[in-house]
Amino acid sequence: MEQPGQFPYTRGIHPTMYRARLWTMRQFSGFATAEDTNARFRYLLSQGQTGLSVAFDLPTLMGVDADDPSALGEVGKCGVAVSSLADMEILFDGIPLGDVTVSMTINSPASILWAMYLVVAEKQGVDWAKLSGTLQNDILKEYIAQKEYIFPPRPSMRLVTDSIEFATQHTPRFNPISISGYHIREAGSTAAQELAFTLRDGIEYIDHALERGLAIDDFAPRLSFFFNAQNDVFEEIAKCRAARRMWANILRDRYGAKDERSLKLRFHAQTAGCSLTWQQPENNIVRTAIQAMAAVLGGCQSLHTNSLDEAYALPSERAVTIALRTQQVIAHETGVPAVPDPFGGSEHVERLTDRIEAEAYAYIRQIDQMGGMIPAIERGFPQSEIAQASYDFQKSVESGESVIVGVNKFTQTDERPLDILQIEPEVERKQRERLAEVRRRRNQRDVETALARLKRSAGQRENTMPALLEAVRAYVTVGEMCAVLREEFGAYTETSVL
Repeated sequence: MEQPGQFPYTRGIHPTMYRARLWTMRQFSGFATAEDTNARFRYLLSQGQTGLSVAFDLPTLMGVDADDPSALGEVGKCGVAVSSLADMEILFDGIPLGDVTVSMTINSPASILWAMYLVVAEKQGVDWAKLSGTLQNDILKEYIAQKEYIFPPRPSMRLVTDSIEFATQHTPRFNPISISGYHIREAGSTAAQELAFTLRDGIEYIDHALERGLAIDDFAPRLSFFFNAQNDVFEEIAKCRAARRMWANILRDRYGAKDERSLKLRFHAQTAGCSLTWQQPENNIVRTAIQAMAAVLGGCQSLHTNSLDEAYALPSERAVTIALRTQQVIAHETGVPAVPDPFGGSEHVERLTDRIEAEAYAYIRQIDQMGGMIPAIERGFPQSEIAQASYDFQKSVESGESVIVGVNKFTQTDERPLDILQIEPEVERKQRERLAEVRRRRNQRDVETALARLKRSAGQRENTMPALLEAVRAYVTVGEMCAVLREEFGAYTETSVL
């Protein structure tokens, strides 16, 4: 059996793993206005968090501005509202982007929000080459699971490829994509499905980048992954081990990658939001601790721990502090970081690793036979497989075969209400007022010039990032840029497959 740090990296991508450096504690944060989230960022950093992770609200995720009629009632509710560069400037005010790693969970308009981040760094005087972090930017999993898409799959893939190409040329330490199994698992998939569909999405992104003319070892080291951490500890450890082994072999054998960095699968983990219950919410602290331990034993590079109240609302400051302390206890009190892959060689874990790998490869072969992930999505294949898995699990819960403590066993009727974070209607009014002020103060001629350039860029199949950066600098809004792209690319409506 190979050692940690040796190909195919089943036991970890570094020989000493956490003995040399702990995972990044990157709590996912974002609510209300940019000022509110900036204050939460500063608080978390003061409490020992080591990286930032930005959650955006639903209007931003869907590429509409806070004053759009479709945004009514949603501004700042599930994340921070960002409509223009002005919001992004406030979001990172006083936070040195050259020193703090930043992850942004955004997909369909990912290139736009990334352009805003780059311009904020520019205004701080930070060389883009010093920026470190990750853009989620995984549009395929949106069609498969999360459903926050704007454009059809093929033009959306073009935008992703544009950002990968631009990052390869300009941001050598920033990952332009986090290929995400997390949301696939949240939608109800099995561990093997999460692994299979995530890695096959990665293959699809590689194929498009190669078609663009990029060399595999120029961009593959900047591809990162994002996995769910569920309650079955040994299955989660095995999934992480299988992921590393599969990716190393795929990159070497399918693509001929030579650079060791291309072969090493690096991943962020988040504890399972779908496992959190509103019944007996304090139990969620225990679930999160177990899931976080599984992610660490599986060799994650960064980790977010969910808060006990997230079945009700976005986390309160108290709840998010407990979630962060959970990671710190694991890191500093358990002894777990002292040994890379401590379950390596366990008959049970090795057998699980082999089983999950075999199941995942079977799915990958099926998708290859369909012509790739986009044709598979258009046929509804991954969606229907996940739906069946979700249905099967729900049946097992209702029958009592699968026990959820506090839900279908060990229940209570006298639960005390939680104090939860409330997003007041005032947030929406403030965001609309700031957006109106941005529109009043910006140079309209610059706006029109930038939008015309973006339209040409999208229509001529050149890389859209330079045009997006110009638009951001002119304070063009997220909604205005997405409207131009919709004109060129169209919008996507899913055909349901039962």
